[in-house]
Amino acid sequence: MSDTVRYTLSDEEMPTAWYNIVPDLPAPPPPPLHPGTHEPIGPDDLAPLFPMDLIMQEVSQDQYVDIPGEVLDVYRLWRATPLHRARRLEKALGTPAKIYYKYEGVSPAGSHKPNTAVPQAYYNAKAGVKKLTTETGAGQWGTALSFACAQFGIECEIWQVRASYDQKPYRRAMMEAFGGTVHPSPSDVTNYGRQLLAENPDNPGSLGIAITEAVEVAAQDPNIRYALGSVLNHVLMHQTVIGEEAILQMAKAGDTPDLIVGCTGGGSNFAGLAFPFLREKLAGRMNPIIRAVEPASCPSLTKGVYTYDFGDTGGMTPLVKMHTLGHDFIPDPIHAGGLRYHGMAPLISHIYDLGLIEASSKPQSECFAAGVQFARTEGIVPAPEPTHALAVAIEEALACKESGEEKVILTALCGHGMLDMAAYTAYFEGQLEDYDYPEAKVAEAMANIPQV
Repeated sequence: MSDTVRYTLSDEEMPTAWYNIVPDLPAPPPPPLHPGTHEPIGPDDLAPLFPMDLIMQEVSQDQYVDIPGEVLDVYRLWRATPLHRARRLEKALGTPAKIYYKYEGVSPAGSHKPNTAVPQAYYNAKAGVKKLTTETGAGQWGTALSFACAQFGIECEIWQVRASYDQKPYRRAMMEAFGGTVHPSPSDVTNYGRQLLAENPDNPGSLGIAITEAVEVAAQDPNIRYALGSVLNHVLMHQTVIGEEAILQMAKAGDTPDLIVGCTGGGSNFAGLAFPFLREKLAGRMNPIIRAVEPASCPSLTKGVYTYDFGDTGGMTPLVKMHTLGHDFIPDPIHAGGLRYHGMAPLISHIYDLGLIEASSKPQSECFAAGVQFARTEGIVPAPEPTHALAVAIEEALACKESGEEKVILTALCGHGMLDMAAYTAYFEGQLEDYDYPEAKVAEAMANIPQV
């Protein structure tokens, strides 16, 4: 049998609706709260930041939401994405396990992020919005939104976490190639950024800080809205095209996953793959273990506290109940920039609290070792973020080698690492440091959590 096994879908087989997991859950998620009154927010409270179509998706109780034809037309530039069986990796590991990966790196941005960037740009353009502001860490989200805005003729302004802005200059160039305007965060463009730079000119930034800056600019102009690349319900819902395709592709492969594993920062990639499979599990049609993997240096699920907190550092966003390390958390500048967020998506936090998924964390040196092994066997250099899931997939496959169990493992390879080679260079030169976030720091951060 050939070592190359790839499963695709025709245009006719592509999903035409996003899946909303909320109505299928055994208990509803806690509502977001107004930052001033601590009362549940309504659609009007979100109107300064988001168009009404996205606000209604955020609170939707519909199990499925139709994907607009204009969005599907752009999706077809790269969707459906392939599902691969990693036979060469399996052979190198000597494992009886089967390893499958859903590869999102074939998108124009090189990651899964356009799955939500395209509909967000579409709905904003439909509402007459002229510009979108946003934050980005490693740059995948900023790249995706720049691309999406170009498709619908609107401007895009991005605040990139300073540590990543300095580490990844080609990400910035890619955003600019698609038409985006990029600032290092904290920046001298906003009041909040100037305040932080006055306190510490060498501030490395965080996603929470960048969010505050982007929200500050959007809130001041009725022609500008804000777009978020992870965390919110509608963002996670847009990503479910990944899992819906994977279910059809796994059926073509004749296999059902025993373990589904995905990296988690804000949670959109993990939710995109896992939620459609969790629907099948809740309905009794399959029974996979579903595991989220996060960096040991930013362990919101495994060490964070499940409580109401701000989504940004400056306290401008609604309060959401999530696993959080504290909204003023400044992460260690690890190379998986897309996973350096202080909180986990409220919906994933709720599902984890219900006991429907598992969570673990990995240090970055082990993750890069997994990424290199994957590159040398499968021929794709992964982005630093999905190497966290690959490390667990390899660990589980080696456990199967010891036990003789023929487990089926499915993971999401959410992006390629072709613009992250500085991180791989640091790994090869022995310059990467592992950082295990201490629980004492979490306890200290909880002193600043809003009392709800």
